[in-house]
Amino acid sequence: MANLDSSVILITGIMASGKSTVAQRLAERLPKSVHLRGDTFRRMIVRGREEMTADYSPEAYRQLLLRYQLARITADAYCEAGFTVVYQDVILGAVLNDVVVELRRLRPTYVVVLCPSPEVVAQREAGRGKTGYGSWTPADLDRSLRNETPQVGLWLDTSALTVEETVDSILARIDDGLR
Repeated sequence: MANLDSSVILITGIMASGKSTVAQRLAERLPKSVHLRGDTFRRMIVRGREEMTADYSPEAYRQLLLRYQLARITADAYCEAGFTVVYQDVILGAVLNDVVVELRRLRPTYVVVLCPSPEVVAQREAGRGKTGYGSWTPADLDRSLRNETPQVGLWLDTSALTVEETVDSILARIDDGLR
């Protein structure tokens, strides 16, 4: 396995794909780590926040890019202090390449894309206390993930995997995350 010290492990996927749970468990298994939740930066906007919806505004997209920029800066600061950063966020489409290029400019960055089936995601979404889906459905975002997102890093179909099995797979195949 690669030396993950002062590196970033980016975990992405559609909403309810298991990013938060997997990122937390992965961070717990590393010796000196941070779990960076990209959505925190969205929630920090008190007034003037525009949500990403299927028919998002230019301002909503600008705020999304700002969120990615703030996460990159934060990840770099933690890496500078000697931490491995497990950064999780919804990053879909061509912008994934942009985010990865910017992260890799600063630090070794491994990319993990969680891609359980849309049916499994719908079941997980129904069982959560929070709701992530509004104008989109799990099938809509899954299509975007599979058809519009570049095949960067390690893609894992976690439909039949437990959280522990997913983390084991990530750690066993982390070098694939550099592709």
